[in-house]
Formats: sequence, structure tokens, C-alpha cells
Amino acid sequence: MRSHYLSSLFLPKSIAMFGASDRANSVGQAVFENLMNGGFKGEIYPINPKHKKINDIKCYADLAALDKPVEMAVVTTPAKTVLPIMRQCGEHGVKHVVLFASGFREAGDAGIALEQKVMEVAQSYGIRILGPNSSGFIRPKVGLNISCGFSLSKPGNVAIVSQSGAICSAMLDWADSNDIGFSTVVSTGASADLDFGEVLDYLVSDPDTRSILLYIEGLHNSRRFMSGLRAAARIKPVIAIKVGRFYGEVETPMSHTGAMVGSDEVFDEALSRSGVVRISQFTQLFAAARILSSRYRSAGKNLMIISNGAGPGVLAADYAVDKGLKLVEPSEETIKKLAKFLGPHQGRRNPLDLKFGADPNSYPKAIELCLQDENIDGVVAFFTPIATQNSEEIAKSVIALADKYKKPILTSWMGGTQVQSSRELFAKAKIPSYQTPESTIDAYSFLAAYQLSQKLLLQSPSKYSTGHERADVEAPHLIIESALSEKRKSLTAQESMAILQAFSINTVRNAVAYSPEQALVIATSIGFPVAMKVLSPDIAHKSDVMGVVLNIRGAQKVRNVYREIMDNVKIKRPEARIDGVLIEKMHIAPNGRELMIGLKNDSIFGPVISFGSGGTQVEVLRDHAVALPPLNRLLAEKLINRTKVKRLLEEFGHMPAANKEAVINILLRVSAMACELPWIQEMDINPLIVDEHGIVAVDAHIRVAYPKSSNRQYAHMAIHPYPARVVENQQLADGTDIVLRPIRPDDTGLLTTFMDSLSSEAKYFRFMHALHHLSPEMLVRFTQIDYDLEMAVVAVEQEEGRVLGVARFLSNPDNISCEFALVVSDARQNQGLGHRLMSKLIEVAYDKGLSVIEGEVLANNHKMLGLMKSMEFTIVNDPEDMNVKIVSKRIA
Repeated sequence: MRSHYLSSLFLPKSIAMFGASDRANSVGQAVFENLMNGGFKGEIYPINPKHKKINDIKCYADLAALDKPVEMAVVTTPAKTVLPIMRQCGEHGVKHVVLFASGFREAGDAGIALEQKVMEVAQSYGIRILGPNSSGFIRPKVGLNISCGFSLSKPGNVAIVSQSGAICSAMLDWADSNDIGFSTVVSTGASADLDFGEVLDYLVSDPDTRSILLYIEGLHNSRRFMSGLRAAARIKPVIAIKVGRFYGEVETPMSHTGAMVGSDEVFDEALSRSGVVRISQFTQLFAAARILSSRYRSAGKNLMIISNGAGPGVLAADYAVDKGLKLVEPSEETIKKLAKFLGPHQGRRNPLDLKFGADPNSYPKAIELCLQDENIDGVVAFFTPIATQNSEEIAKSVIALADKYKKPILTSWMGGTQVQSSRELFAKAKIPSYQTPESTIDAYSFLAAYQLSQKLLLQSPSKYSTGHERADVEAPHLIIESALSEKRKSLTAQESMAILQAFSINTVRNAVAYSPEQALVIATSIGFPVAMKVLSPDIAHKSDVMGVVLNIRGAQKVRNVYREIMDNVKIKRPEARIDGVLIEKMHIAPNGRELMIGLKNDSIFGPVISFGSGGTQVEVLRDHAVALPPLNRLLAEKLINRTKVKRLLEEFGHMPAANKEAVINILLRVSAMACELPWIQEMDINPLIVDEHGIVAVDAHIRVAYPKSSNRQYAHMAIHPYPARVVENQQLADGTDIVLRPIRPDDTGLLTTFMDSLSSEAKYFRFMHALHHLSPEMLVRFTQIDYDLEMAVVAVEQEEGRVLGVARFLSNPDNISCEFALVVSDARQNQGLGHRLMSKLIEVAYDKGLSVIEGEVLANNHKMLGLMKSMEFTIVNDPEDMNVKIVSKRIA
């Protein structure tokens, strides 16, 4: 695969700066001086028709006057000048533009129109834009400082991507005085083009970046954001702060789910599902930056707190419990060893108080014993200065232990000048050190949360995860389209129940009556007791208008109830349209619990599943949790466990435990609905009654609308389901049964074995350089993919379960073409397997709406070139490398 398409933005060879100036206190002066003084080794060309020279450097009127190739342009001129500059850049072959100018969307309709024109020109030339209203970016390792206010930090391994230039500036200023460096700091600005997703995608492949901090105010492209976020978090710890948590719906919600589920709650779930740790306070950004720049990446929740005084330890313990950490008791063996030098009973306590005047040697002894204990995942050590103890010597002993053991040690040498030298020692040794108990525990909680979040990231559910792999999706489509053609957004209860039944969700028997006499006949045929509910597209909550009567047991009462419901509705809502009365069989469940499952179409992340307590008081109790589809069993169970319903489902009093498996299955079926029915805007299934025997949907409300048009399947979802439709069983010419299927996150072992079995020549032809083994990072990158942007098809021998070949493609930024790679087992060469894999890959690429598939093949890889020729690929020489051939094929 070729280098990342943003490489020439973050590692350019040449830069033209429009608006370079020597005018004091101007943006043009600040950016130009930073660019010139950072130590960048590439070419820098100031562009300003008002100057012949700037600081003794030749200045050009425009790019035509320069007449030299330029990879990137920096634009600090006013918004009104940007459009002709963009055309100039396009004609000159500039690939990237950093746009500092404001005055676009924040300037109202005229500014929005101007921004659109700028973007249209940029897109026509294939230019990618960072900004507008960006504060620029820095790359300390190469001396690149394209900013108007950032100090060029020391090189490090932490990247910051922020929508606020002020946050970047504050972080850099703090880092300078705390000996912390950065690999990249990016201010995205208004993100008219390049957003978080694509910047994150670049940072995944950046060898200088080991961890990432995000400051988020809002999103433009949730699918791209989730793709980049998940790709980054698979390999590198990502910590994010999201501001603007208070939320107001523009459209009035018509369901309980719509009323309860807010965007910040959904955003929190999206970050969690992506393997990202979320923080909520600005001060935590500094704690996060320090822990990310340290030697540690993750930790278990079982924490031991050690202190030479009771106060700090107790403060830390309280906060640790608040953060969801577990204060574990050491093993009996550790307790006995601690007791030998701490005294009896002392070693059982957590926090472990070494006493203010304790022997200095007890500090490293206690830490080492705890690090050796299998019950303990990590240690937080507090030290307060005392005349009888040398803080610096104790710090050195802790550093020695950190070099000896892999478990994390976080330190807090509390105080000022007396412990400053110790903090400097910790910083030099890359051991995280903090001034307060709260900051220290915050940092450890980030490590623990990251380890837990990785388990969620490994989940790759398909649209169906229940064993019921098919649903009658045609009927729901027709029901919804019929309602929309009648200009109805709300489905009737009967229509809603029919859609549930199509997805194998049990519902009560029902029918609609249009007169008291009809109600009597229906109730008698269904069987008593029954419930009667008004049907109206204008009434979302029937109980609010006394439009529901339950547990009707006598035939004589049915006609009276029908009339009462009609009278009540006419009094409460005289303008409402009434489409009859729904008669339902009452579901009798003495041990039943009332639940609710909902769907809501979030404006950013698409469909969101809500689960919790049901019944008439659902909005009062507000016991619910949310999840992004698709779900599998693990994710569904996690969703249940985040609510009080979890305990309600268990055995208590005289009631047996409810059928939890039935609840999980219905969540998976609702997940399938979310995947297959992009029309659904809101849905409540309330109440769902579950007991020891099973689960039944008693009532449902669905609101629909036409989805945004897209030629991409599942475009309405933030997370693309596992594409089970691609799976295909085949047989090779020698009778070997194989399955062609998309790669899965749990294929790391199979892929490792396959790659290790390849000859050196096969590895060289695939990677174009010597490669002995796949690194853990490469394994993750190859097996945990975004099925929307890329595809990897593996050929697996069914009997032995071995991988015989892999073909993959990655969509290019133009969303028209893709780049492929192929490797086949040496033992399976010349058996047609490469042709089968490529044919499957082309089929998937075509289904995704891609038009061209292309790749690079070494000129001496004659077998691959022969395959490409047989499949009617065009083969041409690479103009930049005579040893490489460019192969391509138009597929649409």
C-alpha cells in the first residue's frame, strides 16, 4: 500500500505561504516567523504581491511567479481573498491547504456561500483543506510549526487534535514547564474538509505517535469520525474530552425514548464503543497528557494505594471508589510478608499507611511486595516530605522498581520545593507523577478504563446475532412506505406490531374495532381479558387522554368502554383524528416485569438503542441505558447490566428469575431492525413483559421518515455491521472446501500462522520489503477493520481452519477508487485461489459503489502480473519507480 494521502500535509517537502508579512502583530508575521524559526528543512516560499522581500527572504507575487512545485500552501489572508488563491493552488498542483482565515460560516449566509464555493473549487482540483479558522499545527520532530500562537514543543509521542486553538496553546505552554513533548498538535478549526476522522486515520500510521488526546466541540461526519477513532484506539490509547454536554432537541419527541435519550449520552456511548476513554474536566487533560507520555498504556481495576501518611491515602481511596476502581486486599502471602516489617494487621489495609516516621526502606519493600501480588494490577504511591526521609532517594528506589516490573506505578510526591527534584527524576524516567491525590487517581483510572474499553472495541456484530439470521424485511418496508405515501409519520399500533412480528418479536393478539358492536365481536373472538386503546396518529401517549382501559373481562363491558374512550378523547383532544379502537389480548404474567426497548435516530450517530424499566412511569424513573447498533450477545448483556433492570430480572421474594436470554434476544432483534430500517426515527416497545417463560411486546409506537439518500448500505449507522452477506462457501479444483469471508477481529492467530508460513519471497512481494513477522500493531490493523471503508477477504480451509490467502482493499479519499493487496499461501499457488479472492474483492468493491480498483506490483512478481493480465487489468510502469508496475481495472 502507498503512503498515507495526508503525508504531504504533515511531512511536506515544500510550503508556499500566502499572506506572509513582516508587519508587527499580524497573523501573517506570526505564522511566517514560526515557520521559518522552527528548524524545518524543506523549502519555504513567502507569497505576497506587496513585498519583494520579507526578512531578507525573496517574496513572490503568486505561484505563477514562483514557478516551482509546491506540496502545501498556508493561507493567512482574509476570507474574501481565499477563492482566487484556491484556484491558483489548484492550477499549480498544490495538494493541501492550511486555512487560517475566519469570516466564513460565522459570518452568516454570505460567509456560508463563500465557504461552499471555496470547497467546490478545492474538490475540483483534489485539494484537501485544514480549516478554515484553523490555528494550524506543529510537528516538533521535523521542526514544523505552522501556527500563529503555538510554541514548538519538544518532540514526544503524544498527539493532540483539537477544535480549539486556545486549548492547544494552553496544553503546549503547560507541557514546556512539565518536560512533556508531542508528536503532533493539530487545530482543526471549522473542519469544512479535513475533520477528526481523517486526521486520526493519519495518526494511526504515524510511527512517532503512541497515544492521542482529543478536544471535541462538535462533529460533521460521524461515520468518518467513528472509523478514524476506532482505527486509532485499536492500536494507540485515545482520551477525549467532549464539551457542550447540555442538549436541547429541535424537534419535539413523540416517544418516551425521544424524550429521555440526549445527544451527550449517545456521544458517551460512541466513545466507549470505540475504545476511547472520556474525560470531563479541563484539568484532567493535563493528567491524561502526562500518563499518555509515560511508559504505561493500560492497567487492571485492582488498585493498591501506598502512602507514608494516612491523609493522602484516604483521600485517594475515596476518589478511587468514585471512579469505579477496586481497592483490593493483598493475598495472604503478601500480608504475612508485609507484617514482618510493618507490624501485625497492618498489611491488610488498602490504602496501606506506612506511617509518617516509618523506616525509609519500608517504602520500596512494600511497593515491591504489592507488585509481586497477582491480586494487584497496579500501585499508586503517595509521599509527603519529612525531615527523616530523603524524598529523592525514595524516588530513585521507586524508579528502580518500575524498571524491574511491568505493572504500572503512579506517584504523587506532594508538596513544593522539597519534592521538586524527585518529580524531575520521575519525569526523566517516564514515570507519571502528580501533585494531588485526585489527579493521580484520575490518571490511573484512564489506564483501567482503556483496558476495559478494548474489550468493547473487539466486538464486531453482524446485523443478525440471534441465530434467527433472516427477517421478513420486505413487509416492514411496504408498511413504512405506505404510511409515508399517505403523509403519515406515525405508524398505527397494528402497523407497529406487524413490524415487530416480522423481526420475530412476540406480540399480543390484536384487531381494530370501528364501532361498539365490532369491539364486542373482536373481544369475544380474541378471548377475555382484553385491553382497549384508542388509535390516533395525533396521540402518542394514550393514557394522557384516558384512551386506554386494561383488564376488561366481560362482554357487556366492552361496548361501554368503547364509548367511554371515544368520549374521553373528544373532550381531551377534540382536534385529534381517531382511527378506531385497538382490542388486544391481555397478557397475564403474575411474575412479569415491565421493560422498555426503544430506538432513536440521533442527528449525529444515527440509530441508538435504549433499554430500561417500562410502564407508565418510564420518564419519571428514567432507568435506562443506550447502545449503538449493531449489537451482539456480549454488548446486549452489557446494556442490560448498566440499568437497575438487571437486578429486577433476578430472583427475589416469591418471584423466580425472569428469562434474561429472551431479553437479550429481543435486543438483538431490535438491533437488526436498526440496521435494516433506516426510516425509523423513534420507536418505543413499552411495555415489554418478561417472566420466567419468555417475553411479549404489549404495545409499540413507531415514528418514521424518509432517510437521507445514499448509495452505501448502512450509511445511516455510525458503526458498519459485520458483512455476513459476503460469506461464501466454495470448493477448489482438488476438492478442498473453503469459505471466503470478511476478516474478523479474532483472526489474529490464524493470520499470524498464515504469515509465518509464507516464504521470504512471498512476504517480499506482498510488502515490498523484508518482513519476518507481523507486529502486534500490524495484526490489529489488519484484522480490526472498518467494513465501510475497507475490506479484507480471507480464504479459510474448512476442515483444518487454516488461512490459505488474503485479499484486501482500502477505499481512496475520492470514494471512487480503491487500492488492493493480495497474498496466497505458497502451497496453494497456481490453483486459481488468487483469481477467486480477487473476484470476490471486486464484487464487494462494486457493491460499495467503487469504480476503479488499483494496486502496485513489483516488476519481477511475474505470477501476480500474470493474474492481473488474465483478469484484464491495465498494467503500466510506475513513473516514480521503475521496479514497480501500476495495475488497475475499471469495475463500474
